[in-house]
Amino acid sequence: MDQRISLITLGVADVHRARAFYERLGWQGQEMEETVFFQAGGMALILWGRDKLAPDSGVEDSALGAAVLAQNVRSRAEVDAIVAEAAAAGAEITQAARETFYGGYAGHFRDPDGHVWEIAWNPGFTLNPDGSLTLPDFSFS
Repeated sequence: MDQRISLITLGVADVHRARAFYERLGWQGQEMEETVFFQAGGMALILWGRDKLAPDSGVEDSALGAAVLAQNVRSRAEVDAIVAEAAAAGAEITQAARETFYGGYAGHFRDPDGHVWEIAWNPGFTLNPDGSLTLPDFSFS
């Protein structure tokens, strides 16, 4: 697993309220399917309803914590390899790698302290040669 983070997904109670807060701070977001995406340098900050994030991550809402860390990779095979590597290292697999609702492929694990990680291949996000992530322009969707 590369030493980098592609996305930080914050589980929020109200996506619209959370987006308004970040936009009042000067951030510019794009919303798609009740999910808000902010480009943050070479990574992205995502706002997504806790009621969707918890089951997608394979954990109970009360066990979710405040965020899910994510690393985007270049292939389904890389997702499988990293999830297996995490399991071998002692992680709890909370969601086996599987096809996602957005046309990608992802698996989730919880580290020994309970932090949830998503390892994902997303054909809609550009993963640059250095591993940094560039969000698409959602206004054309």
